[in-house]
Amino acid sequence: MAFNVTRWSICLLVLLSILPSVFGLYFYLEGSEQKCFTEELPKETMVTGVYTAEEWHEESQKFVLNKDVMIEVVVDELPAGSRVYSHKLQPKGQFKFTSAESGEHAICFFASASGWFSSSKIRFTLDLAIRDILEDASEAPEGTLSELAQRVRELNHKVADIRREQSYLRDHEREFRDKSETTNSHTVTWTIVQLVVLAITCAWQMRHLRGFFEARKMI
Repeated sequence: MAFNVTRWSICLLVLLSILPSVFGLYFYLEGSEQKCFTEELPKETMVTGVYTAEEWHEESQKFVLNKDVMIEVVVDELPAGSRVYSHKLQPKGQFKFTSAESGEHAICFFASASGWFSSSKIRFTLDLAIRDILEDASEAPEGTLSELAQRVRELNHKVADIRREQSYLRDHEREFRDKSETTNSHTVTWTIVQLVVLAITCAWQMRHLRGFFEARKMI
């Protein structure tokens, strides 16, 4: 049994080592259209985005780079709406921002070419890498480590990412538990208040009925 656990642990480490540290996507922007997506980020997490914005060229019938196209990247914390990042960038490059607080972040992209009413079609390709800022600061330059050391470093990064996610989930669980306890406390309090009001109402009705029957000399 111990041998099986060790073997599965080795397999898990191998799978983690081959998983990509970035995720990519692409989408289209029509004219002045703005597109956003949300990403749930732990506190003090650095996000690096490498992007390419290509405009549809009718003559060549393909997407090409147009240096006149400017890309605006806006990042807001949700639900507060606090602005984390806002810059106009070239059609190809990268951007970086760091999350100040844990929670959902809205990452929005807007392409501006030949005016507000431009009907150009932009194909936007984006690769995002998410990493803890402390790990990013302590990372050694490429080529200074052996392949095995780099693999160990990547595994350490992934384990740290898992721990950070677990810590983030624990914070969410704690917040949910506190809200549940508060709701249950309010429910119990409201139930007690209802019972007290009902008891007072019943006592008043009994007294009123007793006075009514005594006045009619029925009792």
